[in-house]
Amino acid sequence: MKVAVLMSGGIDSTMAALLLKEQGYDISGLTMINWDSDAARAAAQAARFLGINHEVVDLQKVFYHQVIEYFYRSYEVGLTPNPCVKCNRYIKFGALLDYALKQGFDQVATGHYARLEWDEKRNRCLLKKGLDPRKDQSYFLYALKQEQLKQSLFPLGGLKKQEVKEMARELGIPAVDKKESQEICFIKEDYRDFIKDQVEYQPGEMVDQEGRVLGQHQGLPFYTIGQRRGLGISTGRPVYVLDLDIRSNRLLVGEEKDLYQKQLLIGENNLIYLENIDEPIRVEAKIRYAHRAAPARLEKVQGDHERLQLTFEQEQRAITPGQSAVYYWGDYVLGGGTILAAADW
Repeated sequence: MKVAVLMSGGIDSTMAALLLKEQGYDISGLTMINWDSDAARAAAQAARFLGINHEVVDLQKVFYHQVIEYFYRSYEVGLTPNPCVKCNRYIKFGALLDYALKQGFDQVATGHYARLEWDEKRNRCLLKKGLDPRKDQSYFLYALKQEQLKQSLFPLGGLKKQEVKEMARELGIPAVDKKESQEICFIKEDYRDFIKDQVEYQPGEMVDQEGRVLGQHQGLPFYTIGQRRGLGISTGRPVYVLDLDIRSNRLLVGEEKDLYQKQLLIGENNLIYLENIDEPIRVEAKIRYAHRAAPARLEKVQGDHERLQLTFEQEQRAITPGQSAVYYWGDYVLGGGTILAAADW
């Protein structure tokens, strides 16, 4: 079987390629240029070390259209985007997967810490959490469709990160101790500096929940739910961003206790474990990658075939429109979607 390993030059994708090579797969490295060429150079070095073919694919145009423009427009309309989800859906397992298949490859593989399982009875490919709870990346993969999952491999899903690092060190893999980036790949500075010349905005009033004006905001795209620093006001107590009112161009702030809510509305849902949700079901859900999954009820919105409602047992902090809500049944990813609104809508 011919497998294209999507390589970034980092330890995870390099080790994914090595493990598949040892398992007898016919592998080659494939790297996309999405924003800069640093990853391509590092991946080429890793491919030479492994003794495999390597190709670079220029996807800058589609990446800009599907990810960068989405990033700009989200902030412009008061949302906090999740670009990694979009990149996986439309670039890595979209344009790059399509390219690999056209070149005669049977599947693509990545260094994601997630697992796949085939359900023969229902003819479905199921997505599961990675074995390492501290590294699990299934949250970022919830938007993948069945055809994308069926054509993918995640060789590291059953391993812990420390095991991977130790194996790489023993084998002399380059850059094994290189610090991993935890930021968005195309953001080298504060995101506000990145978007300021690309979005429309106007300064406006910063108000509390009683409508009292406390100060002026610099433009709603430069704020996100839960933000405390950089508000530029002094109230004698800590205040946090509670809401971005696009219609009135007002920034609502309040106390931390006001950030906690139980309900949220979710759109753009993609279900993996099931095809449909006909009755309310119990799940564990995350409202951001670093969020600990919490018990909740997931159900359809009455009279609405596209959106779902999630109600947590306990209030959750800073439910943020634009971020992803992902639902789990144990280790299985039931699905996920984009948070549209919290509490009352």
